[in-house]
Amino acid sequence: MKILLLMFTAILVENFIFSKFYGCCPFLGVSEKPDTALGMGMAVTFVMTVSGAATWLVYRFILSPLHLEYLKTVAFILVIAALVQFIEMFLRRFIPALYTALGIYLPLITTNCAVLSAALLAVQNSYSFGEAVAFGFSAALGFTLAITVFAGVRARIQASEAPRAFQGFPLTLIAAGLLAMAFSCFSGISFG
Repeated sequence: MKILLLMFTAILVENFIFSKFYGCCPFLGVSEKPDTALGMGMAVTFVMTVSGAATWLVYRFILSPLHLEYLKTVAFILVIAALVQFIEMFLRRFIPALYTALGIYLPLITTNCAVLSAALLAVQNSYSFGEAVAFGFSAALGFTLAITVFAGVRARIQASEAPRAFQGFPLTLIAAGLLAMAFSCFSGISFG
């Protein structure tokens, strides 16, 4: 039950995009087309889930026993960078259309603060291995939900006629703000 609550909270209540504002660069950059946004979300989901497991293991069995906890940020970045390289090679070889569509944003997963913060928050909150993996997966699902929903909103915005002063990025930011306000309704939910 604790893991289900953790997952629900990570997906909706404390959504990395709309509540914590982590990962806004790919959120704004890749959300122009729903299929590209979904592809980015799947790549981030894979990286965040695997990095949640890998960074927990690195922290628990290498950094902590050697009293090198202060190196966690550097170690986690190295783990995440290696995972992103693996994904980039996989997509280039097996899904070249998605690799091309993601463009510069694929390597940016390495520096995506949502990915790093999921690993750091799992350690900070003293999650068990299962909780760390569930948290990484759920936070990534929340990221995917946010970016995909926003891509649909942006598609509707592009199909509509807006006043000239709001066309382009201003209307995009207004729509993102309205979505963040809509997601804030989940913050009032309490379990207990």
